[in-house]
Amino acid sequence: MIKVSVMYPNTPGARFDHDYYRDTHMPLVKKLMGDACDHYTVDKGLAGATPGSQATYIAMCHIFCASLEAFQSSFAPHAAVITADVANYTDLTPLFQISEVVVG
Repeated sequence: MIKVSVMYPNTPGARFDHDYYRDTHMPLVKKLMGDACDHYTVDKGLAGATPGSQATYIAMCHIFCASLEAFQSSFAPHAAVITADVANYTDLTPLFQISEVVVG
């Protein structure tokens, strides 16, 4: 199992529509990826490690797939559509990481 993490830095003044991301963008990603996307989660940043500090990321999603190949073959054909939708919910540039899930 692999996890694709997409993280949006908590930048002062940035625009991020959590409702659109949760209710429209991520269901679109799941629909386009089909069964290759086993499931996904969406996180909304609340706070940092110390009291009163800001969350490092304003939002994150984690897409779970059986393998790197399953992710790449299901995401790549739709990358342009998925990427074009980003402007509908944020002006941030997301950071990406693909990880192997070793405990879950």
